[in-house]
Formats: sequence, structure tokens, C-alpha cells
Amino acid sequence: MTASHTFAGEEPDHLTQAGRRQAHVDPLAALRTPGDPPWDVYLTGTVFLDIIFTGLDSAPVRGTESWARGMGSSPGGVANMATALARLGLRTSLAAAFGDDHYGEYCWDALAQGEGIDLSASRTVPGWHSPVTVSMAYEGERTMVSHGHEPPPEAVFLHEGAPDRPPHARAAVASLTPGMRASWIAQAAREGTRIFADVGWDDTGAWDLSGLADLEHCEAFLPNAEEAKRYTGAECPRLAAHALTEHVPVAVVTLGSEGAYAVDRRTGEAAEVPAIAVEALDPTGAGDVFVAGFVTGSLAGWPLADRLAFAGLTAALSVQEFGGSLSAPGWSEIGAWWRRVQSLPGQEPAALERYAFLEGLVPERLDRVWPLRRAVPTIGFRRST
Repeated sequence: MTASHTFAGEEPDHLTQAGRRQAHVDPLAALRTPGDPPWDVYLTGTVFLDIIFTGLDSAPVRGTESWARGMGSSPGGVANMATALARLGLRTSLAAAFGDDHYGEYCWDALAQGEGIDLSASRTVPGWHSPVTVSMAYEGERTMVSHGHEPPPEAVFLHEGAPDRPPHARAAVASLTPGMRASWIAQAAREGTRIFADVGWDDTGAWDLSGLADLEHCEAFLPNAEEAKRYTGAECPRLAAHALTEHVPVAVVTLGSEGAYAVDRRTGEAAEVPAIAVEALDPTGAGDVFVAGFVTGSLAGWPLADRLAFAGLTAALSVQEFGGSLSAPGWSEIGAWWRRVQSLPGQEPAALERYAFLEGLVPERLDRVWPLRRAVPTIGFRRST
């Protein structure tokens, strides 16, 4: 059992999402050249409208009405990942179908205007309403109810990689589906895009790696411990990570409260980083944030252990807030956390050393670098005339 990193006073000051502004950091600044692809990361998928109720004392009881003390709204689904990437300073392009209802309009505006995500490959689909998820958070858990209709052909076509072809990008994040190929993955890989993949639960129960055909195009695969064990038959998630490198160069297995373990077949390097012990309010989107952190470190060329540590830190910061894209941290939160843990007595020297790579990244004057306003966490108020 690996111990978690424990820092005194790691919880950031509570700020409403509407009042946050994001410090501008470009983690790839030293690597950029005039001939670079226009986008750092491309991804595609389904955008949901997420409505999150917080402040519930217990689970809703049948036949009664429950009042929540708090509520937030935000784009969800693939928007969680897109937002996490954009807030970490990566130039992010998203191909998604949006409903032509007010929910779809709100999600489009929140992503394009609030987060600076490129939606030129996305489309509003007439006659299709936005999928919706309502999440209720209580007692450290969450219950979700979703509603949506089958996407029309235009939406399915988008998920195959934008209307014509996926835009040229340094990297792409793909969610693999057992037994299915997505043609855009192979096309993007042929053009030099680095593919990072995760996977959902295999409802078929087959857990057959050969069914993840697009894994052959991927640079890294990031399942959780249970998924990794089931796909490989290994009893230990660390052994499962090594087994996965027979199919993909880099295998990253998240270990929940134990942290994460990764193996790079190309270099023979293995790394394990403990989790940061935090009080988790809502785990929604934490896996997406972890992947975004790992992709950021990979594109920046960081050592494997630093990539794991950064991914784990961003995920830990996200679970201290409610919601998916609402809780994705940016450099403001990362910088505030790093300055705080350094300033308080009683910290573990080894733990501080593990995150020392942040010193050259976080803004020195957080109070003076706030150029980007966060998306407002509710369906917008009417503008005063």
C-alpha cells in the first residue's frame, strides 16, 4: 500500500467559479516554432449540459422534495476534458455536436468564449436537443440522472473526426470503444499526431484487448486499476501496466487513493507517484483532469514521474470542487496550491521535492496575472439594457 502525499493546509481558498480568473501559463512556450500544428490537442465526443446540485444532507427520499443549498451548471461529457486541457494552457480544438436549444447555445458560449476552446470543427445540429445530466452530490458520493436522444447522422459523423478530417494537432485524446474503430484515430496518427487513449467500462464483459483495435495507433493508454487488471488478467495493477506495454508504448494505470503507476516501454522507465491526500467533495471529471495533466506534461517533454505527479495534482485539486468542467484547475489554482504548501511549516521534504518542478512554471505574482475570466457556472442571467 503506497502512502499518499499529505500536505498541511492544501485546500485552496474557496472562490466562486464566476469570480475566478486564470493566470496565463504556456507550458509549451519553449518548444513552439513557426511550423507547429495550429492546435496542441484535438478531441471529439458528446457534450452534455451538466446541472450539479450540492449541499444535500442525504440522498433524495422517495415521495419527498429535497432542497439543495447550491447549484452549478456547466458543459459536461467531452467538455470536461476539453476544459481541463484549455485551462492548463494547451491550444485545444473540439469537434462535437451541439443541440440547437438554449442549453446547446450556453454550452457553446461557455466553451468558446469562457474557455477559449476552438469549435470550428463543431456543429449545431438542427432539431436535436442537448443531452442533460443532473448530478446530486451528498455524503462524499454522487448520483446522476441523464437524458438524451440518439444523435442524428450529423453528430455521429462528427465523432468520426470533424466534417472532413481531424485538424492537425500535436496530440489527440481518444476514448476507445471495445469492438469499434474510429477512422479519425488512424488518420491523425498517420499525420504525426500523438494519440493518448482512455477507455470506459466494457459492458460486454469480454475485456479483450484485441477488441481495442485503435490501441495500435496510440502512444499512451490510461486505464484505471480495475480496467487494467481485467484487460490483462494480471492480479496486480502494476503488473498489468507492464503487460499493457506489449500493446502500447506507455501504460499509465491510476490506482485511486494510492496514486498512479506508469511504464514506458521505449525507455524501460517505470514510475510511481502517491496520491495527494485531500478531502474529496465530488470526483466528477477527475479522470479527465488526470489525463489532461498527463498529456500536458508529455507534450512539454517532462520526465515520466513529473508527468504522473502533475496529473495527480490536477486531479486532486479538481475533486475539492463540485462538478466536472467547473472543477478543472488551471495555473491559478496550481500556483496557489504550490505557494501555500511551501509556506506552511511541517511539510514532508520528500513530498515538496516531488513537486519542485512546478517552481519554474507557476506565475510568480498570481495577484497580478489574471487575464482570463472563467465561464459563469449557471445558465446565463439576462443582460441588463
